[in-house]
Amino acid sequence: MRTKSQNIISWVSRIIAAVILLQTLFFKFSAAPESVELFTMLGMEPIGRIGTGIVELIAGILLLVPRTAWIGAVISLGVISGAIFSHLTILGINYNGDGGALFTMAVIVFITSAIALWIERAQIPVLNKIIA
Repeated sequence: MRTKSQNIISWVSRIIAAVILLQTLFFKFSAAPESVELFTMLGMEPIGRIGTGIVELIAGILLLVPRTAWIGAVISLGVISGAIFSHLTILGINYNGDGGALFTMAVIVFITSAIALWIERAQIPVLNKIIA
């Protein structure tokens, strides 16, 4: 049984992660020059840009539905790990003079998704049998 504060932390974490994931979709799906440039640097334009956008859309929606929040958290951890890795290896933390904003948002999504997954771990079918 979760406490009231765990419920609040779960919701806040999931909302933060989902909002960040979903707010970047406009740039990905509209082929904004910054997004095209970024994915070109990664050698993933346009398939990577559109594919990442679709995965982030799915993760964002799943994070906001209580029964599927753990799935959304797992997906967002996967996709955002790729973003963080790309910043650390190719793009740099201060990408295109943004002062590290994209990297910081990626780290925030990673942390909030990890928190949400930890709180929602009892919902994971395999772990549910072990925990119960």
